[in-house]
Amino acid sequence: MKTSRCFASLLRCSVFFFLLVACCSADVLKVVVNDAIQPVTAEYIARALDVAAANHDQAVLIEMNTPGGLVDSTREIIEKIVASPVPVIIYVTPSGSRAASAGFFILESADVAAMAPGTNTGAAHPVILGGPKMDDVMKQKMENDAAALMRSVVAKRGRNVEVAESTVRESKSFTDQEALDKKLIEYVAPSEQDLFHQLSGKSFKRFDGTTVTLNLTDQPVRDYRMTLKQRILTYIMDPNVAFILLAIGALALYAEFNHPGAVIPGTVGVVFILLAAFALNLLPVRFAAVVMIAGAFVLFALEAKFITHGVLTIGGISLLVIGGLLLVDAPIPEMRVRLVTALAVSIPLGIITAFLMSIAVRARRNKIVTGEQGLVGEIGITQSALSPSGKIFVHGELWDAVSSVEIPAGERVVVRRVDGLILRVDPVPVVRPVMA
Repeated sequence: MKTSRCFASLLRCSVFFFLLVACCSADVLKVVVNDAIQPVTAEYIARALDVAAANHDQAVLIEMNTPGGLVDSTREIIEKIVASPVPVIIYVTPSGSRAASAGFFILESADVAAMAPGTNTGAAHPVILGGPKMDDVMKQKMENDAAALMRSVVAKRGRNVEVAESTVRESKSFTDQEALDKKLIEYVAPSEQDLFHQLSGKSFKRFDGTTVTLNLTDQPVRDYRMTLKQRILTYIMDPNVAFILLAIGALALYAEFNHPGAVIPGTVGVVFILLAAFALNLLPVRFAAVVMIAGAFVLFALEAKFITHGVLTIGGISLLVIGGLLLVDAPIPEMRVRLVTALAVSIPLGIITAFLMSIAVRARRNKIVTGEQGLVGEIGITQSALSPSGKIFVHGELWDAVSSVEIPAGERVVVRRVDGLILRVDPVPVVRPVMA
């Protein structure tokens, strides 16, 4: 009995010890953001913060290199960071990287902001492209909204509000040392471990007002990678990839419509167009550009029908290029379709589509030479007298034939109609020379 009690006490002490060790040696969860800020990025960071909270990690380290991105996704990320129960460290790295535009907002929302030597940040002025030109009032509203978000985040972190706001109103940018001197960040560190060493034992105030001290030196760092789904979505959400998928899908569907039953082109077309539609649904798309792309294919079809010697094809290619360039209305060039991509897709696609359509139209206009319709109008030779029925040799075959007049054997006849397996024929008129 005493042995059982001793064993139970020992077991409880062992469990407590292991839990204590686990708490004291909690990991640092590392997230790497090396792309534009978009919905998949927001989902990736949000899930990482949830995992860190569930595992009671000491901190989340977000290594960032971004040119900026979408405002809505930026706000989602900021909301998750300020609400995270686990402290968040954002580190702009490696050297040569940047945290521009939306990246600066995210950097300033962190519990601890740091940069590697040779990096830069700032240029956070809101940009909206496309549509009618904004009036001064609307422009001022957008600027004030972004400035207010910046002030609310920076003030809570105890950083320089006035300088941070200047990145919004004046599009100012700062090097790593300038950002440190102006109190926009806390540390400049050449490496991850150096950053942990500088941070060790130093306290900071969190967004909710609580004070935290971290000791991350020699603590294990656990990478949190994107799921397969997120990696695929990140790839197809590249506007250049989405535009290529859309164009190839449209061409494949056209091939299926002109060759019913081919199956493979239709399957490829549906899959590619659905993938493009899914990606574009998550991006700021101009629907006028989609209409331009559809109009381009209409012009390709008209070229094949009316034969304008390439005028409509050139117009279609121009529409396709302009539609591709204007397809995604993003605030940064990295999230728009590049001119090289638009030209590389539009010119070959326009030429191929117009060529295929012209072949299809010519094929429909050609005289039918097979089946019953192929016999009508053919010239044959009577093998036996038609009085009114008999046999004729036509199209390399022997047929039963009927004529309205009696025709002797060996005469030429023309097929007028096909009734089942019987041909209705007439004699071929004999043209006699006329003497002057």
